[in-house]
Amino acid sequence: MSYLKFDKAQMTNLQDSLFKEMLITNRSGAYCSTTLVGCNIRKYDGLLVMPVPEIDDENHVILSSLDETVIQHDTEFNLGLHKYQGENYSPKGHKYIVSFEWDQIPTWTYRVGGVLLKKEILFDTSIHRLYMRYTLLDAHSATTLRLKPFLAFRSVRQWTHENGAANRSYDVVDNGIRMCLYQGYPDLYMQTSKKAEWVYCPDWYRGMDYPKERERGYYATEDLLVPGYFEMPIKKGESVIFSAGVAPIDHKEIEGLLEKEAANLDHRDSFYHCLVNAAHQFRVTKDGESYLLAGYPWFKPRARDTFISMPGLTLAIGETDRFEAYMETARKAINDFINKRPLSVDIYEVEQPDTLLWATWCIQQYAKHTSRSECFKKYGTLLKDIMLYIWSGKHNNLFVHDNGLLYSNGRDHAVTWMNSQQNGRPIVPRSGYIVEFNALWYNALKFFEQILSENAAEQEAALIQRAADDAAKVAASFKDVFLNEHGYLLDYVDGQMMDWSVRPNQLFAIALDFSPLDMKERKGVLDICTKELVTPKGIRSLSPKSGGYNPMYVGEQTQRDFAYHQGTAWPWLTGFYLEAYLRVYKMSGVNYIERQLIGFEEELFYHCIGTIPELFDGNPPFHGRGAISFAMNVSGILRALGQLEKYNNAME
Repeated sequence: MSYLKFDKAQMTNLQDSLFKEMLITNRSGAYCSTTLVGCNIRKYDGLLVMPVPEIDDENHVILSSLDETVIQHDTEFNLGLHKYQGENYSPKGHKYIVSFEWDQIPTWTYRVGGVLLKKEILFDTSIHRLYMRYTLLDAHSATTLRLKPFLAFRSVRQWTHENGAANRSYDVVDNGIRMCLYQGYPDLYMQTSKKAEWVYCPDWYRGMDYPKERERGYYATEDLLVPGYFEMPIKKGESVIFSAGVAPIDHKEIEGLLEKEAANLDHRDSFYHCLVNAAHQFRVTKDGESYLLAGYPWFKPRARDTFISMPGLTLAIGETDRFEAYMETARKAINDFINKRPLSVDIYEVEQPDTLLWATWCIQQYAKHTSRSECFKKYGTLLKDIMLYIWSGKHNNLFVHDNGLLYSNGRDHAVTWMNSQQNGRPIVPRSGYIVEFNALWYNALKFFEQILSENAAEQEAALIQRAADDAAKVAASFKDVFLNEHGYLLDYVDGQMMDWSVRPNQLFAIALDFSPLDMKERKGVLDICTKELVTPKGIRSLSPKSGGYNPMYVGEQTQRDFAYHQGTAWPWLTGFYLEAYLRVYKMSGVNYIERQLIGFEEELFYHCIGTIPELFDGNPPFHGRGAISFAMNVSGILRALGQLEKYNNAME
């Protein structure tokens, strides 16, 4: 029995199943995103969504959906499902779903009278091509299968409406057709493994409605072009494959290519393996470079997210080679930035002042996974370049002050991970001495001192001493500036401005390998975070006892922006929280960590199945919100599982 499985009762109840989403990627930038019942609910949804670099750097919905119709005795049973304006659904093919399960390949089983039909979807990882395999498991009379494609050819950030500019013409290719609705787009090749009749009857389906966009306060309706349909007989025990891609394929090769891809798929048979598969979905290879997407469906590779996510998405699952590939790409971005060159790779937000601090932490995790000597061989020069750059004061918004602490101006522009903005101004204007910046800085100084002392003591004696002296200065200043009489850390201090809000950023001061706080002080910070910030689905971005608490991430964009970091819960912070907990309570914290992770396992069956969304409401029932799959969150949970395994092994 599959780990991820849903029965007929769950699938036919639209109140529940309509908002269970799924995600498949080809690791090259293309993805398939829809709901388990096949009804698109976002403008980002589609069976084939892919980058079109000739147009822009956004993804584009090419093939929106595919309606399947089973025909017996001249009676048609449409298995598709679309929502139209109002609460109108047509057709209502979800009522025929018997089950959905996902081990290696997402699989639907439909029952229509005496017909039992299985549907599977998977990607070709070598090209932007989707395969959909239909297998007739049972039938008592002659059966015909009809496949009707819904075409969009639009950016994920736009809509398509009925128009006269769409090119409705097609060319016949091997067992299929080729179409391109608008200039600048690649041709879409729709082909079948078995000879099918193509019936050309172009028509616009008007008023498709996407409830997730409406829920988020956006326009939510579009029209889609259906150029016609494929129709073919199918016998009991027979499989027919539909392919949609940007290049033609020999119909005789379709089945073999599908089987080749299927053989390389991992199983989703446990909490851990689901997260490993989710980790792999963030991979993107482009022009020979390896990237980590920050999340689906709308995030791009972002520098801060990359460095925070990389250890959990690679090292924690034993994929050291993948870490090195991502870091090689990231190294180019860092070197370009610190040498004031145009970026040669497509990583965004490298200029953020904490990016280099997170890069150092990321390299430190590699050292812990391999060895400090191996780490020094690979990344010693990069580490040195980063530290010298920070010390030099060449960054336009990161400065080492005389007290050893880092200062950054965040009054006018968001400079931390709490980056929500309104009218170009930060909603949470964290500025000055920012607590996690300086926790990361202290950790970086101590790590730099450690790795140089072990691997280049004679050559780098001056740098070692400088790192040691600065670390001692930071340790003293850190307590003076951030530690308050209530036993927790101020979030930021800028002149006379002190933010007394209880926020999770103080966790980094006790979670990192090197802390400027003693054990009693660490326990005080941990205790208040435990009491006021911990939820079953992540760590709150603000305590309910602090002013401005706004935990429900709902409504239109402005409303959501003001809630984004004002009490919502973030799973990636749980990884650091649990790390801090283990540092304070050692072995006695293992059972507590196991209990904390239970809340995330159940999440794999909601929102987007098999992965973790961007954030959760900070109040019960803690609904998942935002992006359907978020790299930092998957990484944080995988790191926590790794920590737990290490401690459990030590107890054996």
